[in-house]
Amino acid sequence: MLLDGDEWQATLRGFRQEAWRLETLPRYRVPQETEEFDAFRAGRRVDSRAYSSPYTEDLDRLRREGKRKGRVHVVTRPLSEYLRFEFSRYYTPHVRAGEDIRILDVTDRTNPLPGVPDFWMFDRSKVVLMHYEEDGRQAGRELYEGDPAPFLEYQRIALTESMPFLEYVSE
Repeated sequence: MLLDGDEWQATLRGFRQEAWRLETLPRYRVPQETEEFDAFRAGRRVDSRAYSSPYTEDLDRLRREGKRKGRVHVVTRPLSEYLRFEFSRYYTPHVRAGEDIRILDVTDRTNPLPGVPDFWMFDRSKVVLMHYEEDGRQAGRELYEGDPAPFLEYQRIALTESMPFLEYVSE
């Protein structure tokens, strides 16, 4: 089943304990980011310590409610321009607001998750596959109707093999 609009928003907001994501692409083409990405490319930076958004405010609320949100992003160096943007614009303030963001750098080692697609997992039971075009544009979201066990294993591997974002960027 494809998830879009209100159904996707209800899924994204309706989890009880944990929302977790695996990201595998070096670039995501998100229309809402175009202006900010262009500003980043022109050398303008946002002070991540002062940054607030509905997303960071929601992370604060989730933390107060005892809920968790996290992700692991699989990367290779050199980081793409988009990843440098994403790290500075989103990941730093999101970590400060409570999201558990980790990086799985596979530059000098074998990827422990070859061929695993981007996905969201909610409450360790509901999986949404994220489909993308080659250029990073989202092509759709699909509710996975099979056994979530493989995705639980992908999460375990990703968490075990990755490092916390702030540790990664301080190296």
